[in-house]
Amino acid sequence: MMTDIIVLLYPEFETLDVFGPVEVFGLQPESFRLLFYSPDGGVVTSSQQVPVVTQPISKMESDEYILFIPGGSGIFPLITNESFITTLRTLAANALFVLTVCTGSLLLAKTGLLNGRRATSNKRLFSITRKFPGVDWIKKSRWVKDGSLYTSSGVSAGIDMALGFVSDQIGYDAATEVSRIIEYEWHEDRENDPFCELYPD
Repeated sequence: MMTDIIVLLYPEFETLDVFGPVEVFGLQPESFRLLFYSPDGGVVTSSQQVPVVTQPISKMESDEYILFIPGGSGIFPLITNESFITTLRTLAANALFVLTVCTGSLLLAKTGLLNGRRATSNKRLFSITRKFPGVDWIKKSRWVKDGSLYTSSGVSAGIDMALGFVSDQIGYDAATEVSRIIEYEWHEDRENDPFCELYPD
């Protein structure tokens, strides 16, 4: 059965946060349909000036979906935007799974839905996680799975998480086949994070 992946974009999102996992999920068309949304719809441009055509969240029709939240410098105005956070809380609460990359987990933390759950984020900006003490932040982790919530470290870690998600949902063989197709060396051990020691708290 194919499940919609709702990719939630906003201005100044991090390009690889999105398109690394999109490449992984896009190679499983029988299982996933990728849909791109943003708060207002229209063209949304990444920090690296990549434009993406999106539909407004208000037009979303999916009943059963996976919510995907990337990181990027654009999270900072949104994290104080109560209207956006309210909408995000509803989207996340109703999702089958929620996947975040990099600082996307900070947006999810702002909704309160990460309280009491294990999560991670970009190690270079990990000190920001102190603003959300209700979350059990795991620093030494490439990605973290806590029930239906998947959070990953910075940028390319999202590819590892996406492959891990494919492995969990479709099977290990499917994930390894995707990693071969994209010629990516998958960090299968989610606790093997070579970057966390580079950025002391």
